[in-house]
Amino acid sequence: MSSASAALPPERIAEIRSQLLGWFRQHARDLPWRRTRDPYAILVSEVMLQQTQVDRVIPYYERFLEQFPTVQALAEAPTAEVIRLWSGLGYNRRAVNLQRAAIAIVERFGGEFPRTVDELRTLPGVGAYTAGAVAAFAFEQDVAFLDTNMRRVAGRVVFGDDAAPETRVLAAASDLVPPGHGWEWNQALIEFGALQCTARRPACVICPLRESCLASASMQQFLANKKAAPRKEQAAPFETTTRYYRGRIVEALRGLPAGEEEGIELARLGGLVREGYSDDDLPWLRSLVDGLQRDGLAVIAEESPAYNAGGPDAGEKLRVRLP
Repeated sequence: MSSASAALPPERIAEIRSQLLGWFRQHARDLPWRRTRDPYAILVSEVMLQQTQVDRVIPYYERFLEQFPTVQALAEAPTAEVIRLWSGLGYNRRAVNLQRAAIAIVERFGGEFPRTVDELRTLPGVGAYTAGAVAAFAFEQDVAFLDTNMRRVAGRVVFGDDAAPETRVLAAASDLVPPGHGWEWNQALIEFGALQCTARRPACVICPLRESCLASASMQQFLANKKAAPRKEQAAPFETTTRYYRGRIVEALRGLPAGEEEGIELARLGGLVREGYSDDDLPWLRSLVDGLQRDGLAVIAEESPAYNAGGPDAGEKLRVRLP
C-alpha cells in the first residue's frame, strides 16, 4: 500500500471519485480529440496541447490530421512540410519530435502503435505524461499521469497543498483512478484543473469537492498570500530572447518563395530576422542556426570556406533551409 493510500481511506476515495466524475459529466467540453480513440490522433493532440491553449490548438489539430491523416503519412512527409503546417503554433521543436515519433512507430513497431506506457516512452519526445495520456485516452487503460492541472488538483484535494512532492501526488493519483474508468477519470482531472480548480482563481465557493478537499478551508488565505507576495522581477522582453529569434528564423525559412529550395544565404537571412543586422552579428546568427540544425528545424545546406576562414563574404555563401 502506498503512503498516499494510508491517507486516503476507501470511503474518501469513493467520495472524491463520485464528486469529480459527476462534475465532469455536466461540464465536459466537446473537444475533437475526445471523440476518437485513434492513438495517432491522440498523440497529435497531446503534443499540440503542450504549452498551448485548447482554443488555439483545435484548428491546427484539424488541419494537421487532414494533411497527415495517418502515422504512416506523417512519417513519410517532408520535414519542411510538417514545420510549415505547424506555423503559428509555436515551439516548433514539437513538430519535429512528433514526426520522429511517427517514424519510430513505423520503423520499430511496423506502423502499429505501442500500447504500454513503457513502450510509448521509448518514442522520441514522449515523456511520462504523454505516454500516460495515449495509454488512457487511446487504449482506455487505468493509468495515472500528471500535467500541471492534474498535479494541482490532486495536490490540493489530497494533501491541501498544490506544491506537494510529485512522487506523493502521483501515488495519490494512481489510487484515485476508478477501475475501468481511466479515460473518463483522467479527462475529468484535466478538465477540473483547467476550468474549476485553476492556479490563480479556483472557484472554491461552488466547488463540488469542497467537502473532500483538504485545501478548501485554507484556500482563501492562500490566495490572499499570493496577492500580497512581492512582485518578481520582470523577465526580459520576449522579443529579445533566443526563442524569439529562433522562431523568426524558422518563419523566414517557411516563407522562402518557390525556387529557393536550396536555402537562403546567412547574411540575407540575418536581415530578415533582426533589424539593423550587420556582419558583426554573424557569430550570433550562426549559433542560432547551429542550434536549429541540432534540433532538426533547419539544415545548413552549404558550408563556406570563407566562413571558416573568417573572410568578408563569410555570411554570403553559407545557405540555410528547412529540413
